[in-house]
Amino acid sequence: MSMLRGSKVLVTGGTGLIGMPLVRMLTEEGALVRVVSLDTHGLSYGYSHSWLPNRVEFMPLNLTRMQSCRAAVMDMDYVFHLAGTKGSVEIGVSRAASFMVPPLVMNTNMMEAARNAGVKRYLFTSSVGVYPPAQAFREDDAWSGNPHHTDRFAAYVKRIGELQAEAYRQEFGWDSIAIVRPANVYGPHDDFNPKSAMVVASLIRRIVSGEDPLVVWGDGSAARDFIYSEDVARGMMLALEKAANCTPVNIGSGQAITIRELVNTIIQFTPYHPSVVWDVGKQTGESIRVMDMTRARSVLGFEPKVSLSDGIEKTVEWYLSHKDAVDQRYSVFREDHRSYSLIEG
Repeated sequence: MSMLRGSKVLVTGGTGLIGMPLVRMLTEEGALVRVVSLDTHGLSYGYSHSWLPNRVEFMPLNLTRMQSCRAAVMDMDYVFHLAGTKGSVEIGVSRAASFMVPPLVMNTNMMEAARNAGVKRYLFTSSVGVYPPAQAFREDDAWSGNPHHTDRFAAYVKRIGELQAEAYRQEFGWDSIAIVRPANVYGPHDDFNPKSAMVVASLIRRIVSGEDPLVVWGDGSAARDFIYSEDVARGMMLALEKAANCTPVNIGSGQAITIRELVNTIIQFTPYHPSVVWDVGKQTGESIRVMDMTRARSVLGFEPKVSLSDGIEKTVEWYLSHKDAVDQRYSVFREDHRSYSLIEG
C-alpha cells in the first residue's frame, strides 16, 4: 500500500492478538509505527525483531485518559484503534463493568483525539457481537434488533463506537473512518488466561494442561466463524485503504465451524488426546454466528488465506513455545493488574 510508505501510523493495542501481525505488516509496507499498550510484557517477547528500533515506537499509555489519547495521536497520519477488552461469556457476566466501561471511554477519547489532531484516516475495530441473532450476519442488519443478551455489554460499546463515527461524519464531515467487524479471531499472542480466554485459546490451554476428560459446554453443534489473526490484520489494512467512509465491513471466513469440529482440530495438533465430555446443560450463546462476506469481497477484494487447520497448528505451536510467559501479560481481569477505579483520572 503506497499510502503507508513513510507514513506515521498509530496502533493501539499493538501488543495483542491482531496488533502483533498488524504492526509487522505495517512496517513491511514501510510505515513508521507507534504502538500504545499497557502490556509491556507482551512487548518484551512479541517484538524481538530487528525492525523494532528503527520502525516501532512504544508508548505505555492508559487510553481511558484523554491526555494519553492526545499524546498517542500526536503527529500521526493514520490510526488503527484495536485496544479494548475481550473475554469469555462468563467474564461478560461476572465482570460486566470491567468489560464495558474502560473500552467505552477509550473508544470515545481516541476518536475525539484523532479528529482534533487532524488524522487522515482512522480505523475503528467493532465486533461480530453487535449483531442480533441471525443465520448469517449482513452489515446492514446490525441495527435490526438487540444483540444476544450474553454479549450485550461489549456489543453496545461497539455499537456506540460505530455511532460516534457516524455522528462525526454528520456534524463535522469527517468521512475518513473505516469500521471493521471481525468474526471470532484466534492466533498467536491471544489471551490464554483460563479465566478470560475465548474458546480457541481456552481449549488449547486446557488440552495442553492435561485436562482429561475435557469438559466442553454444549453439545458441540454451536457454529462460529473463526478467522486467523493475520487475515484480520490484512483485512484491516485493506479497509483503511478502500473503505474509510464509515461503512462497516465484516472480516471473517464466511464458514460455519462447529465447536465439535474445532475441538477435534485442536486435539489433532497437540501432543495430548483427551476424551471429550459434552456438558449439554451449560449456556453456549447463539447456535450459529457466520459472517456474510459479500461486502468484504466486493469492496476490499478480501479473502482469508489461512485455513482453520493451518491457523490452529500455528497457534498451538506458538502456545507450546510461550506457555510459561503468557500469564505475565497485562489483563484488566487480573486483580493485580486492575486499578481501584475503572477509569484513570
